[in-house]
Formats: sequence, structure tokens, C-alpha cells
Amino acid sequence: MSDLSKPLAALIRPESLTDFIGQEHLVGAGKPISTAMALQAVFSMIFWGPPGVGKTTLARIIAKESDREFIELSAVSAGKADIRKIVEDGRRQKGLLEDYRAPILFIDEIHRFNKAQQDYLLPFVEEGVLILIGATTENPSFEIISPLLSRMRVFIFKALSEEEMLAVLNLATKKIHETQKLIDQKAKKMAVAKKSQEFLLNYSAGDARKLLTLIDNTFTLYGNLDLESLKNSLQSKHLSYDKKGAEHYETISAFIKSMRASNADAAIYYLARMVEAGEDPLFIARRMVIFASEDVGLAAPTALVVANAVFQACQMIGYPECAINLAHGVAYLANAPKNRSSYDALRAAQADVRAHGNLEIPLELKNPDTKLLEEIGYGKGYEMYPNQGKSLLPDKLKGKKYLKIK
Repeated sequence: MSDLSKPLAALIRPESLTDFIGQEHLVGAGKPISTAMALQAVFSMIFWGPPGVGKTTLARIIAKESDREFIELSAVSAGKADIRKIVEDGRRQKGLLEDYRAPILFIDEIHRFNKAQQDYLLPFVEEGVLILIGATTENPSFEIISPLLSRMRVFIFKALSEEEMLAVLNLATKKIHETQKLIDQKAKKMAVAKKSQEFLLNYSAGDARKLLTLIDNTFTLYGNLDLESLKNSLQSKHLSYDKKGAEHYETISAFIKSMRASNADAAIYYLARMVEAGEDPLFIARRMVIFASEDVGLAAPTALVVANAVFQACQMIGYPECAINLAHGVAYLANAPKNRSSYDALRAAQADVRAHGNLEIPLELKNPDTKLLEEIGYGKGYEMYPNQGKSLLPDKLKGKKYLKIK
């Protein structure tokens, strides 16, 4: 748009914690990241949260404020060779410099690294040759191997609030005005009508990257941010499927809901959209494995077997052929009968655990591992195959029924 066509997001990217917008629970006064920076205590971390909320930007700021080299890799394209080079350079410098400061290796979409790649990182994190910051939109408990996760602190990022998004919008329009003045000294400050603001905030839904992309594209195409221009910009092919943005989440939502409704045609259509956009097949297959237990459940227990087989096929084969495996699984899951009894039972039991904490387990269910435990009643009255009507729950929950077969 200006400044040698540099993207708007890059033009307004904050360079210090004081300028950073959002994530007050992490960067506010006395909060963990700001405290770590004040103490110059930099450690390996996982940034988990939705796209466009500042994960990459905050990693850059941490590197700058701790005076460390910032090395950025994407797990989609990086491999062991890239990491090996970084480590070799680090070890060489560590041997030469007394005041060696380990560089920050930032890996975007770290969940895309397989187990072997994650294992490869582990000794270098332990050795202190590098400080690892990984960004992910996926739950790290499932996507990051336990040995690596145990050596990193997980920080949860939140979608930006409406107030924070307005602050980003104001920064963007201010920067547009500044860059326009470089071209034309008489350029007027841009006013964004309230309806345009509302449209931008509703569309971006807490994702600053999405907001800035639409502003950038609209201003480049039409020279203003009028409501009609914003709508036209969205209709243009200039904005495509964003694998980190709302389209990613909206399409997978439509995909799941179509299978839930037993509408195979709609489910396969949304599958095709994701495949054509190059969506990660394992992301799709993972959702199918969840769906097999959550929605099909006891109505067709083999659904979990089919979904797992599809996941494994995607791992072994990859695109383009694994799209056929995905379609096979989708057709099966959409047409399978549905029963959420086991899912509902789990959620009801979890609610009781949260409400009552760790209630005392009945003595008869405890193992009498020692003579003393046996004497005080552990295991007393235990029957291997008791009457089906007998409750084995803690006293406070006696008679409670979680699993209600539908």
C-alpha cells in the first residue's frame, strides 16, 4: 500500500511490551511475561491460542528486549537440517564468547512437527544452546510430546477484545495517513464510519491479522474503508482461504455439523473446500477421530476404528491420494447412527468432579496392599462381579447415573 508496499501488519507491528496490544494477563504489570523481561529471565515457552492475537509479535519483542538473536522457522517447511545448522552455529559461538546469549528459536505451528522432530529439539533445549518458543493453535497437551512440554511453560493467548481491536484499527488508519502524507502532503486523515467499524470488528472476531488484511486489501483496491468497499473486497479473490484464520474454523465447523446432521453431501463438499485449500489432512482426520466417539459413540463403536484408520492412512500417504481416504471416512461417519451418551456421561461426571473435588473413594474399592490397610477396611466387601444395581460411587454421589443409553 505504501512504504515500498510493505504490508500494513508489518508497518504497525509493536517493538516493545509497552506498545503491545492485548494479552494483559501475560504482559500487564506484574504478569509473567513482563516480570520475566524485568528480570531478564528468558526460558522456553509455548504460546497457545487463536490466530492473529500476537504470538509471533510477542516472541519478537522478547528477543529484542532480552538482546537475543531471533530465528524464525515454520514447522510446515522446516526440518532437522534447519535446526542442526542453528545448533551448530550456537555451539560455535558459545565456545568463542564468554557472554554467549542463546538465540530464540521461534517455531510457528510447532504442532506440525512430528514426534521425531520434536524429540530432536529436546537435547538442545536442555543444553541451553537455544531458547525455544513455539506457537500453536492446537492444544499442546495433545500435540507436543511430554518430555518437551515438561521443559517449557505454556502461556494461553486470548482473542482480542473489541476495545483492543479498535486500538489496532486506530493504529492502522493512523499509519495509512502517515504513509499517504509521504506521497501527498495534503492527504487528509482517514475517518472510519461507525458501520464500517462494526463490520470490521464482526468480521475479524478478535483476530488482528484478519482485521489488518482486510483493511490493507480494501485500501489498496478502493482507496477508502467505506462499508461497500469492505464488502466488495471480501467478495474479491484477493482474499483467499486463510489456514490460520476464521475461514479455517468456519469450514471445519460446517464440516462437523454436516456430519452430525447425517448430511454426507454437505460434509463432503466442506471436505473438498478444505482439501482444495491445502488444509492439513491430519487436522481434518483428527476432528473425525473426535467425532467418532463424541457423536457416533455407542451407536456404532466401529466408527472409532474407521476414523483411526483414516488418520493413519493420511499419515502414511499424504496428499493428494489421502483425500480419498478422508472422503471414505466422511461418508461412513455421516451415514452412521448417532449416540452422544458416552460424551454426555463424561461431561456430567466432570461437572461433579469440579463441584465436589476428590470425594473419598469407597473402602471396598481400595487395594489392601499392606496388613495395616487390610485391618482398617481397605478392600472389605469387594466383589469382582457385584450386582449391577450396586453403586460404587463415593457416598455423596451414591445412586448417581451418568451413562444414560439413548
